[in-house]
Amino acid sequence: MRTACIVGGGVIGGGWAARFLLSGWNVRVFDPDPEAERKITAVLDRARRTLPMLYEVALPAEGTLTYHETLQEALEGAEWVTESVPERLDLKHRIYAEIQGIRPDITIGSSTSGFTPTELTQGAAVPARIIVTHPFNPVYLLPLVEVVGKEGGDAKIIEEAREVLSGIGMYPLYIRKEIAAHIADRFLEAVWREALWLINDGIATTEEIDNAIRYAFGIRWAQMGLFETYRLGGGEDGMRHFIAQFGPTMSFEWTKLMDVPELTEELIDTIADQSDAQSGHMTIDELAGKRDGNLVALIRALKQQGSAAGLLVQEHEAKLAPQDPVIAPEKLRTIERVIPCDWTDYNGHMNESRYGQLWSDAADTVMRMVGADAAYIEGGNSYFTVETTTRFLAEAHAGDRVEVRTTVIEGAGKKLHLFHEMLRGEEVCATCAQLLIHVSLETRRACEPQGDVATHAAALAKAHEGLPKPE
Repeated sequence: MRTACIVGGGVIGGGWAARFLLSGWNVRVFDPDPEAERKITAVLDRARRTLPMLYEVALPAEGTLTYHETLQEALEGAEWVTESVPERLDLKHRIYAEIQGIRPDITIGSSTSGFTPTELTQGAAVPARIIVTHPFNPVYLLPLVEVVGKEGGDAKIIEEAREVLSGIGMYPLYIRKEIAAHIADRFLEAVWREALWLINDGIATTEEIDNAIRYAFGIRWAQMGLFETYRLGGGEDGMRHFIAQFGPTMSFEWTKLMDVPELTEELIDTIADQSDAQSGHMTIDELAGKRDGNLVALIRALKQQGSAAGLLVQEHEAKLAPQDPVIAPEKLRTIERVIPCDWTDYNGHMNESRYGQLWSDAADTVMRMVGADAAYIEGGNSYFTVETTTRFLAEAHAGDRVEVRTTVIEGAGKKLHLFHEMLRGEEVCATCAQLLIHVSLETRRACEPQGDVATHAAALAKAHEGLPKPE
């Protein structure tokens, strides 16, 4: 396993630790805060529950997490350092000097939301090895990380950093020029300033502002960003028409982005009181859990559409997907996954329709094994399910880690008869007898399999002859 050193175990540092750990890295943490382990454990508990829900395949085996009293000890064996200490240049400079005094060869990625590489590298022994890798909370779910190197720095170091970050499922956005607050936080700062004015002037409450975002453009931005959204606003003539139509509004006094109200005690109290009224009935942990569940559901929805952050999960999943099992005289492990939160219903357990998804995915694995893969289907032939019989034996809940083991009962001619068992550990939660018939996609009628598909299906059934038959 590869090893990452996390310096600073707060909200962001804990998120980095979770992202690396659940991506199969060993993680060594240095943070003198006596509460660091407790705080990281809380973040990690949420990450272990939610990150695997984004994937239809198992994540890599989790690495080992250790806590260390000195930087020197934490750096042992590490090939990557993430710095997430408070936003104080003097503190960051001291940390960098100590790290580079021990490991001048290692790249340090700073989570800073505002400082530029030039500011970070003042007085550094090896300035090229200090770069910005600014993530977004929660780091273990949101994929964006802004990557900035000192202008004129080593391009190879930047490229290596991007490979590390993409390897743990993130989207490294390379920013070519240094600028305070990078890209994303400059947008957030503009929106934040305008929101402060709307509250200050008595126009809206914190909840009303949040509703304006989450019920409208926030969802649009989540999957299309700013410019694609506005391009659609221009209709068939696209962005040019949009600018021609709405460009003149830039001269209107709609916003106060160049100004910000004074943060008086009265305004601070107003904002804090409204925020308490909006969300004070939930603890921070409850609120974070609600956020995580919403993000999983949204990203999974985007994934189903092959868009934005969901497409990124698809691509990462393809790298993680295990090889199909080989023909052998034992049950096939056709599925291994975590039950996502959007698979549960009002009873709090896995909805019966989702069992059908599980059986379908397991059958897809068998189809690939016998040669009825994507290319075969593209050629005009496939298998259709014509009958399933499911038995529900135990409840399954969001976050449960399950697998499906499949027996091939029959593989002669047009028939592919399968028996699936869904297990949580060694407990059988559900079973399914599934009958598939080979069809021509041109006629939409049953036909004999083409090529070697029939031979492979028969070989699988033959290998499973000695297995116990289902009831």
